[in-house]
Amino acid sequence: MTESTQVLTEHTRSEIEEWLKKYPEDRKQSAVLAALRAAQHQNDGYLTTELMDAVATYLDMPRIAVYEVASFYSMFETEPVGRHSISVCTNISCMLMGSDTIVEHLEKKLGIKTGESTKDGKFFIKVEEECLAACCGGPMMMIDHKYYENLTPEKVDEILDELE
Repeated sequence: MTESTQVLTEHTRSEIEEWLKKYPEDRKQSAVLAALRAAQHQNDGYLTTELMDAVATYLDMPRIAVYEVASFYSMFETEPVGRHSISVCTNISCMLMGSDTIVEHLEKKLGIKTGESTKDGKFFIKVEEECLAACCGGPMMMIDHKYYENLTPEKVDEILDELE
């Protein structure tokens, strides 16, 4: 382990190792999405340059390649955000089933707009998601990588009230 990869916790390194087992040894970069997700989770929901550099070193990748991945995919944040990341699918299927009502309800209930975090740092509503691949369960949202389907404003309230 190098000095730069020490910023990755033992748990994060272990998770990356599990993903590396799925790929040929000379294709470590294939685990970059999983490695970034683990590093982001380690850091309360966002990636720092130091963490991205550690992932690059761990996977033997150029740093810029890791930065490109982190800035391209909507699942990654490079600035501090609320502890609970909320993504509402706004693709056509969910829109036709009322996702706009769910987004409006979340914004009103939490007092923030999409792309913002609550003042207490508890919640973050991601900028609209194109598709979360649960079309038959719309309207739906994902909070911290857990799917919630067939939503109503009342169901959203119950879900948010259960989160610490």
